[in-house]
Amino acid sequence: MCTLHFPVQMQSDIRTALHVAFSSIGSLSPFRRSTLTLPPRCLRPAASLGLLSRPFSTAASLPDKPSICTADELHYVSLPNSYWRLALWRYHPPPQATPRNHPLLLLSGVGTNAIGYDLSPESSFARYMSGQGFDTWILEVRGAGLSVQGSNFKEIKESANAVSEQMEAVAKGVTNGVSPVQQPNNVSDTLSDSEISHFGQDSIGIATAWDESKLVSKLTEILMRLSERLSGFLSDGQSMLISAKLFDQISSLLEGSQLSDRFEEFIDMQERLSSTIEDFQKQLDLIVKYDWDFDHYLEEDVPAAMEYIRAQTKPKDGKLLAVGHSMGGILLYAKLARCGFEGREPELKAVVTLASSLDYTSSNSTLKLLLPLADPAQALNVPVVPLGAMLAAAYPLSSRPPYILARLNNLISAEDMMHPELLKKLVLNNFCTIPAKLLLQLTSAFRERGLCDRSGKFFFKDHLHKSNVPVLAIAGDQDLICPPEAVEETVKLLPQNLVTYKIFGEHQGPHYAHYDLVGGRLAVEQVYPCIIQFLSQHDD
Repeated sequence: MCTLHFPVQMQSDIRTALHVAFSSIGSLSPFRRSTLTLPPRCLRPAASLGLLSRPFSTAASLPDKPSICTADELHYVSLPNSYWRLALWRYHPPPQATPRNHPLLLLSGVGTNAIGYDLSPESSFARYMSGQGFDTWILEVRGAGLSVQGSNFKEIKESANAVSEQMEAVAKGVTNGVSPVQQPNNVSDTLSDSEISHFGQDSIGIATAWDESKLVSKLTEILMRLSERLSGFLSDGQSMLISAKLFDQISSLLEGSQLSDRFEEFIDMQERLSSTIEDFQKQLDLIVKYDWDFDHYLEEDVPAAMEYIRAQTKPKDGKLLAVGHSMGGILLYAKLARCGFEGREPELKAVVTLASSLDYTSSNSTLKLLLPLADPAQALNVPVVPLGAMLAAAYPLSSRPPYILARLNNLISAEDMMHPELLKKLVLNNFCTIPAKLLLQLTSAFRERGLCDRSGKFFFKDHLHKSNVPVLAIAGDQDLICPPEAVEETVKLLPQNLVTYKIFGEHQGPHYAHYDLVGGRLAVEQVYPCIIQFLSQHDD
């Protein structure tokens, strides 16, 4: 199998790129969400939220779907005690298709949306499955695609349309040679214009009216926010570490500076101090905005979507079929393990995983580049990873001479396996911003005992053998993100009478990389029929 090695310098460059993206992109995503400007979650009284207690749907009016949505219907399902509304793309089977007994749920990878399952009419896993008679649904978890925040139908519709327009604008901008990187803008409106510009007054005003107590008050306010906002995100010890880091930054600015120094030096010191405080504030705001991890998907997003789909489709036994790609498959494995441990029915009739594993320790996966984010202080420096923005910015360098970043394409698709226009659409429209909090939990898959829950005490692979659900696990022979050996590491944990394992790709070609299993040019001939055969055997 072809293996791509990243030298130390390249890993350093990638980490540096994260910081560059953080400083140059206001919301750290080319698909900046036009959501409601809400105060921090911890300050909103529950009684005033106006949260929707039950799921609801926009499917009644098909023409009102955002233009980016190519499904037959777009539904939204609410989450308990949250402003997030999860998007569900629905594909109806044609009348002539073979009737099926169970609906099909599709789960996408980390930082991706529904588009990967529906790249075009000729390359659409979702359309293929619905054409085979399955009532097919794609879930977009919080933070992905058309999932938005809002408390009523009008707000959700407006936000979804705005996201759709911005996604299309990014693709159009790159096509026309315009950089997708936006100008910096404030992430939060928690600081007023007068507060932000306090250190930018005219020099005479600063010299005569600067009050040290204002700086103390500002620092106190920020540190109080640190305590409130990071509770639940970091432990007390970790919060102290990060607070110390802020003080170190401030101390380095103040060191050697006295109020009696030359006037110009004093003004320069204040400007740099103001910038340090403002940058720290933005980091805190990002941590609050992107405040979820893998367990949120597992315990809230997926169950809410499954409950909604059951209510809409009413399968006789209350069960669903499910296909998960990358992290989508990891979610399915984790659900089987959790339910096996608790003695509950997972309410899944059969499961297909594509390029997924609970344990990457034995593989040379390129996801090991995420390991530096395991340092909590590093997590504050990079609160989110703007995957969509980074790939959109890198696309011209990977697809045009002199092809400086052409190797990035190998992470997505093997040579000649995806039409250039579809690869372009995948790169520019399928990826989103990822919270560091989510990545921190996923990095546990590279440690002994594999992926664990947020407490660090429950290891999913330890309980996978208790599952009673048939599983088809599929790997790609040139998948650099989830290599076959990683898939095998999880397959061997399942009851052997319930698991089927298949690797796609031949020694002389064709080869399958990470996304070729879903959108590669040969997937419709080789991969899709394999999945149909497996699901049909268990759709009784």
